[in-house]
Amino acid sequence: MQQNQTEIRHDWTEQEVQALFDLPFNDLLFQAQLVHRQFFNPNEVQVSTLLSIKTGACPEDCKYCPQSGHYNTGLEKERLMQVDAVIEKAKKAKASGSTRFCMGAAWKHPADKDMPYVIEMVKSVKELGLETCMTLGMLDEGKADQLADAGLDYYNHNLDTSPEFYDKIITTRTYQDRLDTLHHVRESGMKICSGGILGMGETATDRIGLLRQLANMPKQPESVPINMLVKVAGTPMENVEDLDHLDFVRNIAVARIMMPQSHVRLSAGRESMSDEMQAMTFLAGANSIFYGECLLTTPNPETHRDLQLFKRLGINPEQRISEADETQEQTIISDLQKQKDSSVFYEA
Repeated sequence: MQQNQTEIRHDWTEQEVQALFDLPFNDLLFQAQLVHRQFFNPNEVQVSTLLSIKTGACPEDCKYCPQSGHYNTGLEKERLMQVDAVIEKAKKAKASGSTRFCMGAAWKHPADKDMPYVIEMVKSVKELGLETCMTLGMLDEGKADQLADAGLDYYNHNLDTSPEFYDKIITTRTYQDRLDTLHHVRESGMKICSGGILGMGETATDRIGLLRQLANMPKQPESVPINMLVKVAGTPMENVEDLDHLDFVRNIAVARIMMPQSHVRLSAGRESMSDEMQAMTFLAGANSIFYGECLLTTPNPETHRDLQLFKRLGINPEQRISEADETQEQTIISDLQKQKDSSVFYEA
């Protein structure tokens, strides 16, 4: 591993970021790869599993989200999963090769009555030797401290887009609300997982604005998920124009250059990406993915496809659980049944 030389900056200007986007494609990827190799093994990708612990009926009006209670997407409301059921999912995720287990709930913010269950989930998953991450909506200082005290490693709260475009997609919480939550998370001692969604009709300037918001934080997020919009029927964005895939790769590369120490996660939208496009994003500096067929409620490539792609590219998961690929594949495939058994839920 090369000695770190790239400066971690928190003062990126719009003109500087635009200059990166204006580079010839090959030059941009080359620069991103050079930065990537200073901080990471270029042939390792961090692997996470994401589980929806409470699905649907969210009071927020995010125009991209099938879980919003404002839109009719055919998604059925589910209750908060019981702790034992979550732990079983976490055990299978670990057996499949995941090193981080992420739990998401469709809430505006967690209610006081739900916190004991959420805290028990965190403690139990950590006992399995997995990193823990949660996304539960907005947090105040007190709830952030409770989660930190329970041992939660990461909290996910995406900025989604630039401040200027934000009110075009969400009106039920402000951009400052999101920044405040991230502040509470950082002050509590937890690590931050925060990124955005591309392809919602935003301009190139909005994409620059999003990356500047993330990179110019006093401490950059440890994990930066870059999502490509998954268009869901029934949401206001079901007919938005498709994002050019090379533009998406450019955003990955610029994110890597601006946030050299962060894990840049290839998140939602991978279902529509070819193996060749995914390989290009890894070359551009993406070094984290989600395993499994679903990301909360939207499709994701099957795990055995990811394993096959890793083999072809010579990529290894970070801190991979030592188990034969064939066994891992069977474990995860058997786990990819819908979580519809009402016995594993309680009323939230």
